[in-house]
Formats: sequence, structure tokens, C-alpha cells
Amino acid sequence: MTNRWSYNRAQLRPATETIQRRFALLVAALVCSFLSLPAQAGDAPQWMHSLVNAPVPAHDDKTDAVLLYAEENVTVISADKIKTTVRRAYKVLRPEGRDEYGIVFVPFRSPGEKVNGMRAWCIPAQGKDYEVKDKEAIERSLPKVENSELISDLRIKLLQIPAPDPGNIVGYEYEIEEKPLVLQEGWSFQENIPVRESHYSLQLPSGWEYKAAFLNYAEVKAVAGGNNLWQWTISDVKGLREEEKMPPIEGLLGQMIVSLFPPGGAGNNGFSNWHDMGSWYSNLESGRLDASPDIKQKVASLTASAPSTLTKMKAIASFVQDNIRYVAIELGIGGWQPHPAADIFGHRYGDCKDKATLMRSMLREIGINSYQVAINTERGSIMPQTPAYLGFNHEIVAIQLPKDVSSPSLVATLDHPKLGKILFFDPTDELTPLGQIRGALQANYGLLVTPDGGELVELPRQAPSMNSIQRTAKLTLDARGNLQGQVNEVRLGDRAAIGRFSLRTVTNDKDRVKWFENLLAGSLANFQITQASMQDLSYPDRPFGLTYTFQAVNYAKTAGNLLLVRPRVLGVKGDGILETKEPRQFPIEFEGPVEDTDSFEITLPPGYTVDDLPPPADADFGFASYHSKTELKGNVLNYTRTFEVKELSIPVSRAADLKKFYRIIASDERNTAVLKPLN
Repeated sequence: MTNRWSYNRAQLRPATETIQRRFALLVAALVCSFLSLPAQAGDAPQWMHSLVNAPVPAHDDKTDAVLLYAEENVTVISADKIKTTVRRAYKVLRPEGRDEYGIVFVPFRSPGEKVNGMRAWCIPAQGKDYEVKDKEAIERSLPKVENSELISDLRIKLLQIPAPDPGNIVGYEYEIEEKPLVLQEGWSFQENIPVRESHYSLQLPSGWEYKAAFLNYAEVKAVAGGNNLWQWTISDVKGLREEEKMPPIEGLLGQMIVSLFPPGGAGNNGFSNWHDMGSWYSNLESGRLDASPDIKQKVASLTASAPSTLTKMKAIASFVQDNIRYVAIELGIGGWQPHPAADIFGHRYGDCKDKATLMRSMLREIGINSYQVAINTERGSIMPQTPAYLGFNHEIVAIQLPKDVSSPSLVATLDHPKLGKILFFDPTDELTPLGQIRGALQANYGLLVTPDGGELVELPRQAPSMNSIQRTAKLTLDARGNLQGQVNEVRLGDRAAIGRFSLRTVTNDKDRVKWFENLLAGSLANFQITQASMQDLSYPDRPFGLTYTFQAVNYAKTAGNLLLVRPRVLGVKGDGILETKEPRQFPIEFEGPVEDTDSFEITLPPGYTVDDLPPPADADFGFASYHSKTELKGNVLNYTRTFEVKELSIPVSRAADLKKFYRIIASDERNTAVLKPLN
């Protein structure tokens, strides 16, 4: 499912160079024809030449490049103007490093920001230096992709560095001038490659103060340079190589968050803790909830026949989910500030914070208080120890439940010491009904914004049984090993949402059958779908049902006069994620709690009986469990199993247990029952 999120400055500044480069590769592929400019001879500056004989930081043979030198000098001129000069130099080590480190990529806002003096150089291992200048850079808006912003003032400036070949040193410098919307800067000194040396300086006007907080790194004390100049230096920072199913890298990389304070305090665009950040958010929302006559009329129409407060809430939630199109129009402060509810309703579109704002406005019309919640859709990006900064990329709603509202369907709730029971809900997510939240938001930290300020809260975790595939099948095996029969699936939670998202725009029967074929392809080889149907595709508040029949040729294998049949017909739960030579570095993250069940009945061919059954599998490691059993009842082979994920993050210290867990599952999934002729 595509995550839709509103732009905020934290995605780019403070943004890790690693994250920027990941996106730069996409952009470069789209604009490479504009960057095919001839390289010019030109001496690289002394600061780069001083690195030619510098020792390369420790690395392995999979490292594409190393960062030899980084320098970021921030000069605060006023509350409305900040200049930053940036220098970086890399040594390319492998051919794979050419594309990633051969492009200078600078995102900026327009018209409040501009990039000046962009230049880049290459010092070859042999031969003369190359140079490219600012006039050879290109500037453009971000490419539009499905579900992204339709209008945005976010732009990029790119410059291609010549000859970024292994053994060469490439470097660049530029200045970015900004009109800050928030008095907060950041220093990203860690990447996915080793860093030899990184410098940061902060020049403040007289009377200004700062507060520095380190994220994922031990605090480094600043050195005073006089005249309110502060400097930091960090050396020999190891690279963080990405692993499958690891926490979000932006929540792991070392950063320093710097909050700036003019004389007299933070003012309207500054903060240094979650409480003050919540106040800042709250100020942005002031007056935006006011309901227009049209909103009042619509709420009255939606709730006129609703018999209870809960049904009124559901009617409003469904309206905002289904009738307010997701569109992000973000200019200036629009990256954070929602549009007025009246405008959102009138235009029938908005981004996540807009949809949340309209829903809050409509809820207020039926006497229900609610609050904005800023969150990051990748669990682990924000943690209790994270300093207050704009690391959020999404907004949802926290609804203060009236005392007369109670239902088993309302599970995404939290008992708040002041607000009572609050229900979290994401009106941008059209496929998750009121009462639930998708797995990525569960056990995730969000900033609850109230008139009293902000508070970092952990969202609830739902029971595994609420995110499940309950699969049953009645199948028949013939003496040639062919298998056929019918399968019924009931999907709940994210399991249902993923299926609905894939199928809701598919109207062609052939394409729908193809979806079912992809569903079976991981478990069966030679098979054919003979019939397929769905139940409640368009009703997210109901279980999503699938019914299909199939035929699989030569499913059972012959060994002499024996038939070898795998009781686990469909579904793969084993995972080879930890079957690597390198030791695991980071925790293993699951999307959400899960409880899947399978029950397969296979009627044996006439004249055959069971000679040997697979042993049961019982694995319970606390964080997850797996149980399976194969039995013979009359002439029917019964296979049942349960797969449950309880914890959402597995620490490295338990990686060996998780590997063992997956191996037990893989073994069970491969096991076969042996059938022999009766005579």
C-alpha cells in the first residue's frame, strides 16, 4: 500500500546524505540527458587536494565509496535569513559508486530558498583535474509520481561530476540561502559509508543562543570560536549498511539537531522540546477547524438517521475517507499548516493534515473533541529519546471518546490521564475502518497536539488476530498425483487492506484471475485457476473474502508405487532473511502483529492409505509462534497450522532464535506425507 504523507522540512533538512542520495538516483535517471555536459579542465581547490594522500577509513570490499571530508558552516543572519555553505569530498572505490556519488543533489524550497555557487571537481588517480561550475547545473521541480504532490514549491538543483571512477576523488561545494520557517537546523554526519572527518560550525548573531541534541550518537561538546561561533568535529564514523527488514535508517543514523533562540526566547517559529513543538503545531491550526455553513449542513445530513454517537462518527469518518481526494498543495508554510476546513470541504481534496483537519471540524459539530497527531509512517523514526524535531511525515486524528461510546470494534484506543479514552484514526487510509489503525502506526510514537502543548505518545498495538488470513481448503488427490478443490479465505486488518488495494481498481476478469494466480504461484508449480470470486471488496469495515478453485497437475510426486504429498498446500511463512554470511547488525522489524491460520483437508485417492506422516511442529519463542499438525481421519489428510507474530521488533541478541524459528517453519512447509497402495 502506498503511504501518502505531507512534505515537511525534516525529510531534507536535517536530512541524511544517505536519504538524499537514494532519491537523487531516481531524479538523475529522469534528467540524465540534461546533465550530459562536456567536462572542463580546472584545478580542484586546495581543501580537496589536501585529501589526496589522506588515509582511507576502514571499510570492506563491498563499500562503494568513503566520505573523506565534510564541512557544513551555518551562519544565522536573522530569524528570517540563514546561509549554509557545504563541502564534501568522496573517494570512489567501486564501479557501483559512480552513479551514486557522481551527482550533486540539493533540494530547496522556492522562493524562500536559493542555491548559489555550486561547483564540483574530480581529482583523478592519474591525469589532470576536472571541474564543472554553477552555470552547468540544472534546476527543476521534483518529478511527479503517483500519489505524490500535485503542486509543490520543492525544487532540486543537480550537477554531474565528471569521471567519478574507482580510485578518483570527487567533491563539491555550494551555498544555500534560506528563509527558515522553523528555527531549527541539523547536522547529518553519518552515512551508509564510512566517514573520515566531518565538521560543523554555527555562527550566531549577538545575543542568540542554541540548544544541540544528538540523535543516535554520543554527545560531542562544541568548541567556542569567539563572537558566538561554535564548532564541532567528528572523525572515523562507521557506515551503516542497510539490511532487509531493519528499522528505518533515518532513525539510526547519527545526527545533531540544533534549535535556535533569538534574544527573548524561541518566538513563534522555534522549539526545543515536544511540549513546545506541540504548541507550535497548535498555533498553525488556529482557526482552521471553523465549520462553514456547508460543513454544518453536510454533518446534519450524514448524521440525521444515525441512531447513536458511534454511527455518527462512522458516517463522518467514511465521508472524509471516501469523498475527500488526497492531493497535496504545499507552498511555504503549507508543508505543515493545514488548509481551512471550509476550503478542504469546498474543494473536496487535501493532504493528510487537511483530511485530519476536516474530520476534526466535522466531529466538533456533533460535540466530539479531537486532536491532531503528527507521526512518521516508518516505525522507529521517532523514539522517546529522539530530540524534538520535524521528523514526522504524516498526520492522523486522536478522537476523545464520549463516555457513552463503547464498542468492541474500537480497538485503537489509549487511556490518557487527562483526556480519558482516545481513539486513533487515519482518515487518509481509505481501507482501514474507524476503530483500527494499520500495522505501521501501531506501537509507533506520535506527537499528540493539544491546546496545552505537545506530548509524545505510543500508539496502541492491536491483537494479532485482527490482522490475519484464515484459510480453509477442501481438496481431492487422484492416483496420478493431481490435486484439485476449493479454497476459502477470510482476511482481516492489513491482510485485507493489501488485497483490497490491489484489486479495487481491477475490473477485468482476466486481470483478477491473474491476481489469484500470483497468490498461488509461490506455493504451486503447474496449476490452473478454474473459478474465483471475492466478497465485500468495497466494504473495509467487513472481512474481505476470497473463494477460488484450482487444479494442480502432478502435485504429489511418485517414488516407485508411493505418492509423496505435501500437506502444506498453500502459503509460505518461512523466511531466509537471516541466512547470510554477515552477522546481523540491526533489529528485525515486522510491519504489525499477525495471526494466520490454515486448515487443509486432502481426500486421498481410492486404494491408498498413509504410510508415514510428518511430525508436528511446535515453536514458541515469545516474539512469535508456529504450530502445525498433520492427521489422518478416515481417508482424509488434515493439515492445520497457526502462525503468530506478537512482537514487532526482534533485537539482534535474538536473531539466532528468529533464524531457528524460520528454519522450523521452512522444514515443516517442505515435509511430505507418504501414501502407499492398500494392496
